Amino acid sequence: MIRARVGILGVGNRGATAYGRYMLRRPDLAEVVAMADPRQDRLAAAAADHGVAEAHLYADWKTLLRREDGLDAVIIALPDRLHHQAAMLAMRQGVAILLEKPIGNSQAEIRALRAAARRWGADVTVAHVLRYTPFFARIRDLLQRGAIGTLQTVRHTEQIGYWHFAHSYVRGNWRRAEEASPMILSKACHDLDILRWLVDSPCTHVDSVGRLGHFTREHAPEGSTERCDQGCAVERSCPYSAPRIYLERLPPADAWPHDVVSLDTSAAGIAAALHTGPYGRCVYRCDNDVMDHQSVSLRFANGVTATLNVSAFTEKSTRTVHLMGSHGEIFGDFEAGTITVGDFRINDTRTSSLALPPDAVHGGGDDQLMADFLGRVLDRKRRGNSPDALTSLEESLESHDMAFAAERSRRAGERVVLARRRTVADAG
Repeated sequence: MIRARVGILGVGNRGATAYGRYMLRRPDLAEVVAMADPRQDRLAAAAADHGVAEAHLYADWKTLLRREDGLDAVIIALPDRLHHQAAMLAMRQGVAILLEKPIGNSQAEIRALRAAARRWGADVTVAHVLRYTPFFARIRDLLQRGAIGTLQTVRHTEQIGYWHFAHSYVRGNWRRAEEASPMILSKACHDLDILRWLVDSPCTHVDSVGRLGHFTREHAPEGSTERCDQGCAVERSCPYSAPRIYLERLPPADAWPHDVVSLDTSAAGIAAALHTGPYGRCVYRCDNDVMDHQSVSLRFANGVTATLNVSAFTEKSTRTVHLMGSHGEIFGDFEAGTITVGDFRINDTRTSSLALPPDAVHGGGDDQLMADFLGRVLDRKRRGNSPDALTSLEESLESHDMAFAAERSRRAGERVVLARRRTVADAG
């Protein structure tokens, strides 16, 4: 049996859970033969799942890349600040790369990676999983078939969810831009990429506003404490209470987000981790600095306009999209899996629902991404070539350019022009 030999750099939620578990379910496609992570407890747990020998476990990802011969592919799921450096080294090794977003934390890193990939002919797939979901694939198909005429404008909203934002962007790994990246990049480059894909044209102009409006010390309620379990007077009424989120709203389970809080995902294990770890801190007393809401206005070269709103302050954790065309409109709710198409020509509106497995992550996109990535790795191994990825590196880099432009616009309070080309909108 020909299988892809894969190394995983970073065995956290994405590396070990999203991608690693897919390979456990599909041993016919791939085997994990090496792993790297500085956290020995997580490394040992992931190695036990995959049966990776101790000789192929590394605290340092650089050592793995330099010592492991015969790898067909690597999955880079390290902290954001290491993505660029790891990708550059992996490209030199000549292996196929599945790279978690963001690609890099600065435009200088983006330019360097783009140049290196062209020079070496590297096979880099960026984990923009939304393109692989049945939800967005169906919407794109509807657009390409002219179901709503010619697309004119899009309103896209990412509802992060109040508890999700508190977990990842106040208490968690993405709370500080200098350690990870700006929220519009770390969270919403998925959304900017999907807008680029649906509009099917380069972005030319970007305007953005946003702020860190709530998760600061000045908004800490009277009687609150540094940690939620230190006798906080408002803990029972605070929606951001760590015990309420991890022990009540989301009952402990061997899955995200609990497996990020603690490897012991029992109620006792989670409670112990909240008592001492970062996820038990008061959301008003953390060291976070990323925006908790941001809006971006976009113009594309084909004249289509779009708005993207990203907010922490929602009950649901979903994405909604409204696409308006010359002869109809499409409404979609990502988590609900519903797509409503209105056709002005025949005065008709129809709603369809996508059937996905209850355990599908990212709307089924993670599994489809891995199937595509490993399939192309195996094609190259068997025949010496493979088809292009659905998430081409060049288009993925465009979404990052859009995110950096949004940050420049937000900071400067002015429009950023990405490409000085004559557009339909300019002509009007």
